[in-house]
Amino acid sequence: DDNFFALGGHSLLATRLVGRVRSVLDAELSVRRLFEAPTVAELDRVLDGAGRSRVPALRVGTRPERLPLSFGQQRLWFLHQLEGPGAVYNVPLALRLSGELDREALRLALGDVVARHESLRTVFAEDAQGAYQVVLDAGVEVPWSVSRTTTEQLSERLEEAARYAFDLTTDIPVRATLFQLGPDEHALLLLMHHIATDAWSLRPFVNDLVTAYGARVNGTDPRWPVLPVQYADFAVWQRELLG
Repeated sequence: DDNFFALGGHSLLATRLVGRVRSVLDAELSVRRLFEAPTVAELDRVLDGAGRSRVPALRVGTRPERLPLSFGQQRLWFLHQLEGPGAVYNVPLALRLSGELDREALRLALGDVVARHESLRTVFAEDAQGAYQVVLDAGVEVPWSVSRTTTEQLSERLEEAARYAFDLTTDIPVRATLFQLGPDEHALLLLMHHIATDAWSLRPFVNDLVTAYGARVNGTDPRWPVLPVQYADFAVWQRELLG
């Protein structure tokens, strides 16, 4: 009988809850209806009379030979074609690392993350029908460089590296630069293009990197569950749903 919104629920959480109800219970529920019936008891009665969800579940299906772009990718691809390669849509993340660092383990860990997430090893091509995704093999080399700098120069060096202009037709949308500040002091710049990431995605990216680094330091491959869907599956699903 507790009220969802009195417990801290808000519109974004309500949207997530509606999505979970649709995917898990295969029941149609609107955000407005949740506002009208904000307790489990009330929702139970609402869902008893609800129809089946009109939104098909996002699942791995048969992929077409020519992978379409999602609408978000299409927007960024259009801007890339219009403006040319540039740094406007770069998403930089700088991490300060203190203590002993195994550089090779970190490099391999980054490769593990890129191998796990297809969107981080996707380039884009175009033909008479328009743009499409090309997912590269899991063993693709991730651009990686190491250089020395000082604490005073670090900000300038980070800004310079963050201005790299991705060519979306040939560059995978992620690269890394490791700056050594001292024997046990480093700064890692992870640079990604917005066509493959956003602010929300940074946390799972870093979590996966930490997991992979821990495994590589111990001389093993990271062990993590297979992802139920990849971004290309979402793009196919979105096109089928919305046309």
